[in-house]
Amino acid sequence: MKSLAFIGCSHIHTPGFVRTVVSRKEEFRVAAAWDPNPVRAQKVADATGCAVAQELDSILADPDIPAVVICSETNRHLELIQAAVAAGKDIYAEKPLGCTADDATQMQALLESSPHLFSTGYFRRGDPGFRFIRDLLKAGTLGQVTRVRLSNCHAGALKGWFDDEWRWMADPAIAGCGAFGDLGTHILDILLWWFGKPVRGTATLQTVTGRYGSCDESGEAILVYPNGMTAVLAAGWLDVAEPMPVLVSGTRGIVSCFQKQYYFECNDVPGADGKSPWDKLPPAVSGGFPQFLDALLGPTAEPLVTPAEAALRNVVMDKLYQAARTHSWVDF
Repeated sequence: MKSLAFIGCSHIHTPGFVRTVVSRKEEFRVAAAWDPNPVRAQKVADATGCAVAQELDSILADPDIPAVVICSETNRHLELIQAAVAAGKDIYAEKPLGCTADDATQMQALLESSPHLFSTGYFRRGDPGFRFIRDLLKAGTLGQVTRVRLSNCHAGALKGWFDDEWRWMADPAIAGCGAFGDLGTHILDILLWWFGKPVRGTATLQTVTGRYGSCDESGEAILVYPNGMTAVLAAGWLDVAEPMPVLVSGTRGIVSCFQKQYYFECNDVPGADGKSPWDKLPPAVSGGFPQFLDALLGPTAEPLVTPAEAALRNVVMDKLYQAARTHSWVDF
């Protein structure tokens, strides 16, 4: 049985991660939890039966705890990753890796110097639809892709999800971003996973309800690739529904998603007429935190997110926020 500890318990995904570990109690146990706010650590302890560590060093110095899960505020990631790397731990850190491109690239260097496992929360790579599109792109089935539209939106600001316990996530000084960075980083990860780095981009942000002060509640970005392909990314906390999150259009085929059903049209593929849902998607695979747990037990079906990938998402997102502030285009 593998032991792990939570160091930082403030992220909105912490309860879900705890449930995931508890559901795999034959394979994993939570040995300890620590947070600067002991009330947060106690919640993890109550759910798992673990001890609340009074000092972070007691976890880092324990050779029987080989892995740590960092669910802290984003502005604590650098200090916690520095400490965990120095202690020789396997590390899962929530996304985004850093508050800024600079601290993300510092963490990249630290993590790349370590022989131990690392991953972060880009779980969407395991989605059947995204894996299907990746396979089409690798095979060249869609021809030259000319435009992409991706969105990741929910009603968080409308429903007050960040009003109380998770309020820090709507404070860019602590979280490193607002709504656009919070949700946009997931689809930015998918875009970079599919196509690599763009050459230039721009973005616009908006605050509508003002529920969280001046924190951005929604945003949209345009990214341009060397071959002229244009990608549009939308993300935010202002949508009551998200019926059309995916469109990838190429010179030989097109894939879209409507109401959670994928549609595929390509003259070169029998049955791909785009008129009915495409039911030949690959199976889902583990991504994000479950994939990290799998990797603690042995090799996984897909590689973990690398430190370089995690840092690049920060670099590109930083540039997009800069573009929004200055009402300009930026180069990557």
